[in-house]
Amino acid sequence: MERSGKVGTWIIATGVVIALLYFGRDILATFAMAVFLFLIIEGFATAFDNASTAINMRVARLISILLVTGGFVAFIALMANGVGEFSRHADDYETKINALISDAYRVVGMSDSPTLTELMFNERGEQFFATIANSVSGLSGDLVLILIYVAFLFTAQAGWSQKLDKIFPVAERREQVREIGDEARIGIERYLWVQTVISAAITLLSYASLLALGVQNALFLSALIFVLNYIPTVGSIAAALVPPLFALVQPSVPGWVPGVSPQDSYIYAALVFAIVSFWQFSIGNFVQPRMMGDSLNLSALIVLLALAIWGVLWGIPGMFLSAPLTVLMMILLAQSRETRWMAILLSADGNPRVNTRQANTPATAETNS
Repeated sequence: MERSGKVGTWIIATGVVIALLYFGRDILATFAMAVFLFLIIEGFATAFDNASTAINMRVARLISILLVTGGFVAFIALMANGVGEFSRHADDYETKINALISDAYRVVGMSDSPTLTELMFNERGEQFFATIANSVSGLSGDLVLILIYVAFLFTAQAGWSQKLDKIFPVAERREQVREIGDEARIGIERYLWVQTVISAAITLLSYASLLALGVQNALFLSALIFVLNYIPTVGSIAAALVPPLFALVQPSVPGWVPGVSPQDSYIYAALVFAIVSFWQFSIGNFVQPRMMGDSLNLSALIVLLALAIWGVLWGIPGMFLSAPLTVLMMILLAQSRETRWMAILLSADGNPRVNTRQANTPATAETNS
């Protein structure tokens, strides 16, 4: 009876937590984005502080804030410019897409192919595009609130240590809580730092390749690649597929691309896919593991499941934050004997701890100096 009572309590508690996460997603997801943006800034600040003895931590934080804020503003500007560029050539793109639709119908032996306009404004298409538009609009609308949260996180940072002393007056317990917090912070900070560096490297190489191949709006597509690479597993696949899809519907193929005639849209798209995928595969499989190591200590299956679960709970923000949120859950669950088994299932090696001793990332230094 006692065991069944515990099981029932855990089921109810899990349901309550999931309900709170889902129904409070508008507030919680925005605040979580702000916390992880704060950790990215701290990662950059630590890197600047370690790179030069002439820069103290306060100056490094100021530089990081300006850098990250400038990156956000630049990204929004790129998105707006990219959408405007596609809108200016909308008629040419529509003509090309209609031709591709006709080709697809002809291949499967069907006639009377619909136009892009007919596909976009039927009931299913309208719902699909409305969902995408609402998600993007909601994420953009929360940007100002996220930046306000980040500002208050920096303001409150100075008093964290004093508050911790008052919450946990026993020195041993206080030190234990501090170690748990440092473990979670350093692991998540390292993950976000490495993801940013890796995404930047892939983006720069992809941008140079797209320019060389004459893909239109290459800067806009590169910005999408940078953001998509923050989503575990699925994001890198999407980042490899987006540029060739745009290349396929590009109104004209540049004449200087070797081995591709102006009419070979499919070969052109395949070439774009091959080159962009090469950068994704080579950096993602050879460079990223050396930088990241086993710092997250999450099972590959758990990473994929977490992506799906957090995506359902919090939408697009949940997909971006799925890995660090799951790491945080693993660390917290490992602190209790009754929940440690769940942390072991989440971990990659059966030891639910984040590796905080790697020296090849800036997060190993103390960030509260």
